[in-house]
Amino acid sequence: MKAEDFFSIGYISKTQGLKGEVQVYLEEDILDSYFSKNTLFVELNGKPIPYFIENMRFQKSVAYFGLEDVNSIEEAAKLVGKKVLIPKKLRPKRKTGELTYKDLTGYFVTDETKGDLGKISEVFEYPKQFVASISVNDTEVLLPLNEDIIKSIDVKSKKLTVSMPEGLLDIYLGNLF
Repeated sequence: MKAEDFFSIGYISKTQGLKGEVQVYLEEDILDSYFSKNTLFVELNGKPIPYFIENMRFQKSVAYFGLEDVNSIEEAAKLVGKKVLIPKKLRPKRKTGELTYKDLTGYFVTDETKGDLGKISEVFEYPKQFVASISVNDTEVLLPLNEDIIKSIDVKSKKLTVSMPEGLLDIYLGNLF
């Protein structure tokens, strides 16, 4: 299988215990049934490498995996920070019209008071927080994405109207905006 046949569901955030178990932060709502083939793929050097699952357990947006041939904390530590992948054919189907924060890449952002800001070049996911990267006057501005900040989304014209937190633009741009 090629790298383009996979999608990222999260990353290995840390080791767990002394026997080589790893903790995976899940960016997608993934059920343990997706691992029914008993295989977890880890991105190493840009390629999906299969690891056979010996045991697993889930807690909200975190999963714990014991992997075959990873038998010590030192071996598990080599995997920390690596993306966890599953085949695209196992990707959960979304309902028509369902939009995620990651889908906002390419949308044009307008603030209710400051006006037009720019396009979202990338959406990053951090634990419990999505952040959009927007180029404003050739400066990268990181905008948190949540229901309090996003006021409206126009899917047809790919426009996002936000209420920018007070002082956020000043941090990045000074008084230039």
